[in-house]
Amino acid sequence: MEDQHLFTHGINQPLAERMRPRTLDQIAGQTHLVGPDKPLSALIAADTIPSIIFWGPPGTGKTTLARIVAHHTKARFSQLSAVLSGVNDLRAIVKEAKSVRDLNGQTTIVFVDEIHRWNKAQQDALLPHVEDGTITIIGSTTENPSFEVIGPLLSRTKVYTLEQIPSESLGTLVDRALTDTKQGLGRLKIKLDDKARDFICATADGDARRAYNTLEIAADLAVQRKDKKIDLKLVESALQKKSLYYDKKGEEHYNVISAFIKSMRGSDPDAAVYYLARMLEAGEDPLFTARRMVIFASEDVGNADPQAVQVAISCMQSFDFVGMPEGWIPLAQCATYLASAPKSNASYASYKRAKHDIEEHGTLPTPKHLRNAPTKFMKELGYGKEYKYAHDFDEHFVPDEQYLPDKLKGKRYYRPTEIGYEKHISDRLKRLRNKK
Repeated sequence: MEDQHLFTHGINQPLAERMRPRTLDQIAGQTHLVGPDKPLSALIAADTIPSIIFWGPPGTGKTTLARIVAHHTKARFSQLSAVLSGVNDLRAIVKEAKSVRDLNGQTTIVFVDEIHRWNKAQQDALLPHVEDGTITIIGSTTENPSFEVIGPLLSRTKVYTLEQIPSESLGTLVDRALTDTKQGLGRLKIKLDDKARDFICATADGDARRAYNTLEIAADLAVQRKDKKIDLKLVESALQKKSLYYDKKGEEHYNVISAFIKSMRGSDPDAAVYYLARMLEAGEDPLFTARRMVIFASEDVGNADPQAVQVAISCMQSFDFVGMPEGWIPLAQCATYLASAPKSNASYASYKRAKHDIEEHGTLPTPKHLRNAPTKFMKELGYGKEYKYAHDFDEHFVPDEQYLPDKLKGKRYYRPTEIGYEKHISDRLKRLRNKK
């Protein structure tokens, strides 16, 4: 595909294809990559395009960016789908690229869509041609390149991560499609009410293509209905999905997350997974719920089950790796685990108590025997004097040793419960403190 044909749209093409951005300033989101002094904008301006892999969720602009990059450089552009094309197709493109380079010195950009679908041998076939400069590749993938792209190829490319498109930016795209009389729906004079617009953006899950598809179906229904109005009920009909009352920035957001946390704290896994589903189905950011569970694991489960925070961290990493639509699976596992775990906020409360004393007493002097003594002068001042090395004692514990400042001697900030694993911690501390 030559770059003069990159943006040729037929009126019978899907709305998402017709509305595909042609310039960087039309890109929604991705402000970390495009804009003044941003990496992609700078590379395009300098016409120094390296081999690139765009990694991100569906509908975030990977293919669009590849076409824009090619369109704004002096390179030729060829496109391969890793699903439909193989090594023979690549060889044909490379052969033509060599001829063009030998004839007029022009380089060729080869866009490999869904590059993760190519196996090791197919990816290996790219290497020599990338290395000798015959082609520059731009690959797109929804999968983590660290796992899906072979090391030698990955080391020769620059990976740019694309993010889900924010709802506000999706709203801008929807508005643009409604008013564009050439490529969009402007000629239909469709009216879209605010609730329907918000629902389209929320259910798109950061995917511009999904937002366009929903809008296009709803517009067709509105035209058939002859009033040319898209309301919430019509969008629900188009999606076959009900709008859930959940304003991510309003009161209901805080009500549901509060109920979620309190259900886990109250050891009710059924309620916890219910509120988790409420949030996810209404379009809440899944990573928001994952972060809340990481906090909960330390604040409310704590040392009653020290493994809880590991489960929460693993859940967050699993979601980051898997993404939606399957990402709810590790989130549900984590929520039910945390809700079912023994509870203790003793470590959380210990910090609060210590913070209170710091605020009340200020920075009290550190006991001299605990101070660092790297110089002779400091040793002469008594720094580190009579410090007892715990590993030299039975059970690696020094009876009656004082570690807190004098004014706080005997304070007990951490008060372990008798619940879960924390009972073992409590028993050990009691035994050690009774040593003489």
